[in-house]
Amino acid sequence: MIQLIRGFKDILPGEVELWQAIEKVARDLLEDFGFKEIRIPIMERTELFARSIGEDTDIVEKEMYTFPDRKGDLITLRPEATASIVRAYIQHRLYASDPVQKFYTIGPMFRRERPQKGRYRQFYQINAEIFGVPSGLADVQLIFLLVTLFSRLQVPDVNAHINSLGCPKCRPKFKAALSEFLAAVSDELCADCRRRKDRNPLRVLDCKVPACREAMAEAPSILDHLCSECKKDFAEVKSMLKKLGVPFVVDKNLVRGLDYYARTTFEIQTESLGAQNAVAGGGRYDGLVGELGGPDIPATGFAIGFDRLTELTGLAAGQFYRKPDIFVAALGDKSRLLAFEWICAFGDEGMRAEMDFAGKSLKSQMKQADRLEAGHVLIVGDDELGKGEAILRNMETKEQVPVPLDSLIRNIKEKIIIQ
Repeated sequence: MIQLIRGFKDILPGEVELWQAIEKVARDLLEDFGFKEIRIPIMERTELFARSIGEDTDIVEKEMYTFPDRKGDLITLRPEATASIVRAYIQHRLYASDPVQKFYTIGPMFRRERPQKGRYRQFYQINAEIFGVPSGLADVQLIFLLVTLFSRLQVPDVNAHINSLGCPKCRPKFKAALSEFLAAVSDELCADCRRRKDRNPLRVLDCKVPACREAMAEAPSILDHLCSECKKDFAEVKSMLKKLGVPFVVDKNLVRGLDYYARTTFEIQTESLGAQNAVAGGGRYDGLVGELGGPDIPATGFAIGFDRLTELTGLAAGQFYRKPDIFVAALGDKSRLLAFEWICAFGDEGMRAEMDFAGKSLKSQMKQADRLEAGHVLIVGDDELGKGEAILRNMETKEQVPVPLDSLIRNIKEKIIIQ
C-alpha cells in the first residue's frame, strides 16, 4: 500500500468542514477591512526566494523544495507567500493606478523541515499584505485584525508580541553591538547559532533552545539603537494599540527569520503549542518591492499558520457538518429511478438529498437515513405509486404525512424547513 509522504497530510471529511469555516470567517473579516483576494502559483523561479528571503537563511539553505525543470531552470515550491505577492504586484503593475493595495491569499506552502505538532512539510497559511502605506498605522491595523480574527475563532490564551527591527540607518550599529556580545557567549550557543552569529546574527535572538535563550538574556536590545524616525514610528504603533484596546508585550528578542523585514515586527503567540508558540507573525518590509525590481513602495503583512489554527480554535468541525435535508427510500426499480430524478431535482433546489442506490430493504434504508442524520425520509414504492403519492416521515417527531407526486419537489419544500 502506498502511503503519504512524511510531513504531508490528508484533510478528510469531518475535518475539512472546520477548515472551510475558518476560511469563511477569515475571508469575511479580511474583506470587511478592504483586502482583495489574490491567487498566486505554488511554483516560482528559485531566484525570487533567494533574493527576497535571503541566501543565508535556513529556508533557502536547507528547507526549500528546489529542482531543475526540463530546460535546467531552477524552480521552487513556494516556502512562503509574500515574495510571490510582491512579484505579482510588480509584474502586473498593480501600483500604477494606486500604489495603496491590500491583498490576501489562502493556500499551501512547502518547506522540508522536521515535522512536529502543528507543523508539516506541506502547510497552509492565511496571508495579508498592505502596499503603499509608510505609516505604522498599517501595522497596527494588521495586529488589530489578527486579534479580532482569533477572538472570532475562539482561540484561547493569545498574546500580541511586538518589536522594532530598525531600518538600514540604525540596524548596522545594533548588529555590531550584537555581534560583539555573541562573540563573548559563543561557547554557550547551540551549533546552529554559532553558525548564524556571523552570517545572520539577528536569528540567534529567535532561537528556542533553552541554553541559547539563557545565554541571550542580557543581549543588547535593538530598541536602544533605534534612530529618531524608527523611535517615533514604534511609539505611534504602541500608542494606537493601546487606544484600540489591544494588549501587547514589547519583546526585544522578537525577530523575523526572513531578511526583508524592518521596523515593526509582531507575533500572535499562544501557550497551547509548547516551544513553537507562534500562530501568526509578520511585520514591515519596506525595501522588498524595490529589491525585486519594482518602485520604492513600502509594505507590511502577516502570515497565519492554518494547521496550527485548526488545533487551537474553539470551533468544532461537527458544528458545520451539513446533514441531509431528505433521504429518499425507494422500493422497486421504477421507484428507484424516480427517486434518482428527485434527488437531482432537490439538489438543484439547494436541498441536500441522499438515497440508496443498491436496492436494499426499507429497514436497511431507514437505518442508512439514521446514520446520515437525515431530517426527513421520503418513502415511495409500488403501493405509493399506485396511489399517486409518497410518504414523508419526520425523523425527529416520527410523524408521517402523504405528499402528492404531482409537483412533489415544490410540495416537499413547503413542508420542510431547511435549517
